[in-house]
Formats: sequence, C-alpha cells, structure tokens
Amino acid sequence: MFNNLKWSAGNLILDRVLKYIDKDPRGNLSKLILKAAKIGGKVYPEENFIKAGRIVKDENNVWSRFALNLLSDIDREYLKKFFLSFAIGTGMGGTKTARESREKYKCNIPWIILMDPTSACNKNCKGCWSAEYGHRLNLSFDEMNGVINQAVSLGTHFYMFTGGEPLIRKDDIIKLCEEHRDCTFLAYTNATLVDQKFCDEMKRVGNISLAISVEGTEQSNDARRGEGSYKEAVKAMELLKKNGLLFGISVCYTSANLDFVTSDEFLDKMIAYGVKFALYFNYMPLGSGADVNLIPSPEQRKFMYSWLRRVRNGKTGKPLFVMDFQDDGEYVGGCIAGGRRYFHINSNGDIEPCVFIHYSDSNIRTHTLLEALKNPLFTAYYHNQPFNENHLRPCPMLENPDCLRHIISETGAKSTDLITQEDVETLCSKCDKFAEHWEPVADEIWNSTTHPKPKTQYYKELEKD
Repeated sequence: MFNNLKWSAGNLILDRVLKYIDKDPRGNLSKLILKAAKIGGKVYPEENFIKAGRIVKDENNVWSRFALNLLSDIDREYLKKFFLSFAIGTGMGGTKTARESREKYKCNIPWIILMDPTSACNKNCKGCWSAEYGHRLNLSFDEMNGVINQAVSLGTHFYMFTGGEPLIRKDDIIKLCEEHRDCTFLAYTNATLVDQKFCDEMKRVGNISLAISVEGTEQSNDARRGEGSYKEAVKAMELLKKNGLLFGISVCYTSANLDFVTSDEFLDKMIAYGVKFALYFNYMPLGSGADVNLIPSPEQRKFMYSWLRRVRNGKTGKPLFVMDFQDDGEYVGGCIAGGRRYFHINSNGDIEPCVFIHYSDSNIRTHTLLEALKNPLFTAYYHNQPFNENHLRPCPMLENPDCLRHIISETGAKSTDLITQEDVETLCSKCDKFAEHWEPVADEIWNSTTHPKPKTQYYKELEKD
C-alpha cells in the first residue's frame, strides 16, 4: 500500500516534472522518457523507452500528438494520482512482484483481474456475456476488497470492473479506489450512471478510468444496445471531457457492425468527444441466444489485422490508443487468460479463466486466489499456453475449440452460466466452422509477415510439476 510519506514524495516529484515538461512539452518529455529507461529498463525492455522518447520528439508523429494531448486535456491533479497508481504500483512494483510470484508458486499470476460487482444491468446488449447472468447476484465490498488484498500480495495492481453494469455499485468502487491507492481501476460501463457527482469522485480518488460501450453510428450502436444508448454515451463523454478525466470506449465488433466501428468518421468523432483509448472485442457466441452469424468472417478478421496496424501507425494513424484482444495476440504471446495476464470473477464469486469462458473449479468463497491458480483448470492453461503457435489464433474457444473441449473434459470444470448451463460441446460446436475457415487465412498472414517476440517463459515450455 502507498503510505502517506511515499504519496507526498511522489506528488512533489510529479509537480516538478510537470513544470519541467510545461517549459518545452515535446522536448522535455522526450528527455524524461529517455532518463526513465535507466530505471524502467530493469523491469521492461530498455529499447521500448528509447523508442518512445524518439517518437515524442518527432512533431510529425501521431503518438507525439497523443502524448501532448494527454498532458493538455487531462486534469492535472487527477493525472498525477493516476500516474502514481499506475506507474509505481501497477507498472513497476506490481510487475516485479508478479514475476517473482510466478517463479515461487509455479503457476500463472495475473497482471489484471476482472470482477463483476453485480449481475444487475439496465441494458440487454446482444453478445454481452452478462446478459446471460441474471440480475440478482452481487459481490460484497468485503469480498472485492479481500480479492484485491490477496492479489496485491502476489503482484496484481490492476483491476477492471465488468458486469452487469458495474456503476450500479459505484459507491463501493470509489471506496475500493480509496482503500488501494497503489492500484489502478477501470470500469466497463454503458455510461447511463455517469453524472457530475461521480466525475467529482473520480477526480478525488484519481486512480480510476472508464471504458464506455459504444459501437459506430447511432443506428448501429442502438441496434445492439437499445434505443437512446448512443445519445446517453455521448452525453457522458462530453461530461467526462469537460472534467478532464481519462476515459475510452469498449467496442464489440460483429459481422454486422464492423464497417461502422472501423470507419474514420467513427474514430474522429470519438477523438473529438475526448476518447483516449479504444478496446475492441471480437463477438463471441455465448449462451443459448447466441447468433453465430454475428461472428466476424475470416475476411473481416483479416481486415481487422491490417486496420489495426494502419490506425496505430505513427505517420498514418489516429491520436488514439487502439487494441484488439483477438488480433493483437502476437504482442502478448497468444492467449492471456487463465491468469497468464488476467482472469475473471463473476458476480457469484466463480473464478473463471476468461470473461468469455464460463467454466470454473474455484470460487472466492471457498478458495483463495492462489488455490484457484493452482487448481486443475488454471493449471491446464498454464501448461498449454499458447494454444497455437500462430498467435493470430490465440483463443482456446473461438480459434482452437478442441483445446477447450480437452481442458474442460480433463479438469472437470463446471459451467458457471447463471441462467442456463452450457456444456462445452454445445459452446465449442458454435466455433468449429469459424476456426476451420480462419485457420488458412491466419496462417497465410502469419507466415508472410514479421512478428514481435514477447517473453513466453511462463507457459508451455516450463516443466510440469
């Protein structure tokens, strides 16, 4: 935990740093990043800092503009608190402790934990896993606080709230932010409960941001999320921007809306509203009402791969951080679930390997987090990741359904769907056709392009206990 002395010292240093940057934003920020390489290079590759420093110095680079926009658009006191929680707690100390915990316990240790404070939601969006969960279940404040206390000791300092609509529990979320100033929080939200009072609370605690669900035009968005949802989201974004708060968007892309959510018009509008990051998710056919026709086609996935690299290009892209958990697998070594980088706790306390994999053999009310990470289900992830050497086919469900069939059969994990129990064969059979058709396309892309080489020492090649 941050003690008051450390917090005060961090504030003082950041005040001086920001005043120094203000004298020559581009030049001095570049110098500071290069100096940070001497410290951060012990945890992250030093060349990443050197590259970032050069990018910021280049006035023609999109990412240079993005960095300066953050400094000019975000409230300074909020920015300082957010930086302290993320850079020191999440980025430096947490990463180091998590790596040590992996070595000590010989299991996956997550960088992020997702939690559902409640199953309740005032929307019923197509393709949302929580739409299957019902509306009566909640994690208590003490249960969520206990999860964070356990996880921090292992090195996890980043927490995301999903749901349901997590802001139904916004008082408890703010209280968690207060209790854990060395942690960073993000809530995925439909934004209907964002008001000035909540903006004031976000600024006060400083270590929380939002990802607002929005997808394309008003028509394409409301077709999935309900009439009026787009206008509600825009209203919230305008309020968040006015208050100088950091926020982004969460986008579920489908075969039906992909053209809308990747258009320049959509991205330019979001940037104008104050959006700083965009998190894209491939539609997953979960639950009895899933429509397999909404799974993006192999041709659309191929388009997404090239589109992502265009919008992130320093010369041709947008001043917006965009990532796609499906098509960015090459940067993280494939599947990040099962605790390798994250896992999910639903509103019933079930500890699931992924928000899209509703099976579990552990619950926070009967198991510690470490016990869950060492139980058969998460151990199967630990020993089998990556599920494909082609990291454009990362998921054990969507792209490698036989892998999930084997894991659930081998471990005996039970369905955690809170409405209708879905057996693994029913779920995976909805993915077989896409997996078959995507394989040759993904292999052609993978074999014809160069890829980064992320560290993979914490999965498959480790000796089994």
